[in-house]
Amino acid sequence: MVQWPNNSMSVMNRLKSSLLIAAVAILMAVAAGGRQTEPQFKYAGGTENLPEQCAGLLEMGPDAMVFRCAQYSIAIPYASLTLMQYRPDVSKRVRKLKLTWKVRPVPGGGSKKNRYFTVVYQENGGQHAMVLEVQPLVMRPYLAEIEMRSGRRVEVKGYESYE
Repeated sequence: MVQWPNNSMSVMNRLKSSLLIAAVAILMAVAAGGRQTEPQFKYAGGTENLPEQCAGLLEMGPDAMVFRCAQYSIAIPYASLTLMQYRPDVSKRVRKLKLTWKVRPVPGGGSKKNRYFTVVYQENGGQHAMVLEVQPLVMRPYLAEIEMRSGRRVEVKGYESYE
């Protein structure tokens, strides 16, 4: 057995501790799906009684996507989805739907950058909608997961280069 001088042993112990801490941090990030835990989505409009600009997280469960902000949450089963869009604005197609908006989305958009994720779904015999404001870098990983879990395509307006 090799014997280390006292100060070298201390260095080795510190190195082992640092590696252990780094490994735990990586495992925690992987377990969290690599997503941030700080609010990155904002409620920009919809038929639900949520405060405008309520910041929260979008969670992808096995049967439903759930938007949580403050003490509010909206669970949308994948089976109830009828339309999903990610665009720089809320489309005319969605605006023409006869929805009872509790919070009206801001008209227009004025940008080429996609930032509104719109979900239209059926609930209790009626049509509902949720519009979330989210930046493209945050939304990209969600797009594939939403399509995979729901079996439906998200219509994405193609202005940006995804290099």
